[in-house]
Amino acid sequence: MRMTKAEQLVQMSILAALSIVLVYLIRFPIFPSAPFLEYDMADVPILIGTFLYGPVSGLLLTVAVSVIQGLTVSAQSGWIGIVMHIIATGALILVAGSIYSYKRTRTGAVIALACGTIAMTLTMIPLNLFFTVRFLSVSRDVVMAMMPTIIFFNLIKAGANSIISFLVYKSVGRILRLDMVKQLNR
Repeated sequence: MRMTKAEQLVQMSILAALSIVLVYLIRFPIFPSAPFLEYDMADVPILIGTFLYGPVSGLLLTVAVSVIQGLTVSAQSGWIGIVMHIIATGALILVAGSIYSYKRTRTGAVIALACGTIAMTLTMIPLNLFFTVRFLSVSRDVVMAMMPTIIFFNLIKAGANSIISFLVYKSVGRILRLDMVKQLNR
């Protein structure tokens, strides 16, 4: 039986809430030289939602989570953090979701997640050069000197979240579908 829009919205809301809880509970710096670059798992539920419902739904999840996260857990980054998160995670989601919607296999998922990881990493280069320099008053030379760390950080973050998403996607999808079946049987 096909899922209604209301059921999909409820499940996406659950994934958005899980994303916020994960960023609140699991957030730590990877590089001591750049403690402001923190790993978090917020993109895992967003990737799962993208694989379940498509790239447009994943992008809507990204916007909702980015705004909530930017106003609560990561409020210190302000509107710049919200915009950068929407664009960076949006690149990951749109690339991975588009590829996976075309080839819904394990191999397709691996290719989609790898391409999405690269897209997010590459997107963060101009975002940091523009937003960090223009709005956070960090000199371009400092940002350029940090670029290898920024690139490596984004590869690690997006790569780790992609691997975790790949490993838990089927289980989480089954749980969400079971919840739907239980509600249909009521």
